Amino acid sequence: MTQIQQPLTESAAEAAGYATHHGPHDHGAGTGLIKPAYDPRLANEDLAPLEDQNWSWYNIFAFWMSDVHSVGGYITAGSLFALGLTSWQVFVCLIVGISIVLFFCNLVAKPSQRTGVPYPVICRSVFGVLGANIPAIIRGLIAVAWYGIQTYLASASLDILLVRIWPGLEPWSNVGQHGFLGLSALGYVTFAILWVAQAAVFWTGMDTIRRFIDFAGPAVYVVMIALCVYLLSKAGWSVDLNLSDHSLSGTQVFTTMLAATALVVSYFSGPMLNFGDFSRYGRTFEAVKKGNFWGLPVNFVFFSLLTVLTAAATLPVYGKLITDPVETVGHIDNTYALVLAALTFTTATIGINIVANFVSPAFDFSNVAPQKISWRMGGMIAAVGSVLLTPWNLYNSPETIHYTLDTLGAFIGPLFGVLIAHYYVVHKQRVCVDDLFTLDPSGAYHYKRGYNPPAIWATALAALCALAVVFVPGAKVLDDYSWFMGCGVGFVAYALLAPRMGVSDRPLDQKTCVK
Repeated sequence: MTQIQQPLTESAAEAAGYATHHGPHDHGAGTGLIKPAYDPRLANEDLAPLEDQNWSWYNIFAFWMSDVHSVGGYITAGSLFALGLTSWQVFVCLIVGISIVLFFCNLVAKPSQRTGVPYPVICRSVFGVLGANIPAIIRGLIAVAWYGIQTYLASASLDILLVRIWPGLEPWSNVGQHGFLGLSALGYVTFAILWVAQAAVFWTGMDTIRRFIDFAGPAVYVVMIALCVYLLSKAGWSVDLNLSDHSLSGTQVFTTMLAATALVVSYFSGPMLNFGDFSRYGRTFEAVKKGNFWGLPVNFVFFSLLTVLTAAATLPVYGKLITDPVETVGHIDNTYALVLAALTFTTATIGINIVANFVSPAFDFSNVAPQKISWRMGGMIAAVGSVLLTPWNLYNSPETIHYTLDTLGAFIGPLFGVLIAHYYVVHKQRVCVDDLFTLDPSGAYHYKRGYNPPAIWATALAALCALAVVFVPGAKVLDDYSWFMGCGVGFVAYALLAPRMGVSDRPLDQKTCVK
């Protein structure tokens, strides 16, 4: 039987070797309000409820701009127009898909905005004060891997542009001539530049991150619009938006539209799960919803339109369809344009990697040991881990990605479904904030020794369904819908299991809750 210790006082925590931090200069995630009753094993100023929630709707809008504006986002949006659908069918898929994302983002944003705590802390209400480390570690590991991969892909883009500007660097970009552990010498230099740049922005804290993404989103748009206008003018202002070399008919149209819609939702599934890490900073829930509206449907559809116009213009201008923005820019015979493009790709990569893959593991790893791991340290653990993975080798091994990231990714939908079911169905939008930070058995989220069995069982069951879709050959036809399957099964399973296993909102009746 596990012995539950009494909460430590601040002086006892310091005497025991815990790192107690104070002062606004120590905490990059914002100043949290720690009450005397909060157990130091569950609290630090990065995880505690925010003292000042000051993000406006524009800050949330800029967050989504940074998440969308990337080489991966460009290629994803462009690929939808090469599926054999007509342009209007693709835009229907885009609008429906991003509207689904908007709906889910508003759902997951509310608990964190209302309480002022990040995703792993709000998960304590669902999985238990100790069980919350399960979703936190899963999400953190996914983010670490993709952080490394995104940095590597951006560095590879920089390699291409640098060699285009200075051809003498070409031998140094060849891993066979000057390479080590699968990466060229130039690749190591560009990877290090991006790695340090991202770490520098992150280390200065959330306020700097907010200012950076406020700038990065519009800046990337300026360059994208300039590139689009340049190519359209070269193409005589006449392009065909159907980028596919084949057409679909009958039921193929319907099934392809469904798959395209699912692809849009899946693209946002990672940042959607831990959106609470950012919505906690929103001044009001209305401000968050307004930022989501402008940042998701409006921004994403406009970005996709720019993408398809730019890609379509490459066909008459260069004689072939180019869906990679790096390759597109590489065809421009202008050094200044290439330098500007290199800076833009760097800015876009820093933006998406910080919002999607840096802030998340920082909170997740800090949640595991709050007094040992601060938000900053959690982020640097993620950054160092991303290098140790040698992401260039990971990315170049589809089989490895399939068996690692696809396995971890199968948990994203279930974790989302269980969280939504718990907050909206089982606990009816009520959260007792103080009980998120106590190991006292009388706490509302202590459940069974700090773990909530129905949440764990529901997640495991839903993850098995999602994994079956990914790995069972006969179920591959449903692969595009694995997130929906995992989310749906997780939601229903938890809503059914929780009341049958004694979890309800009744313990909250005698407590002070936020709704």
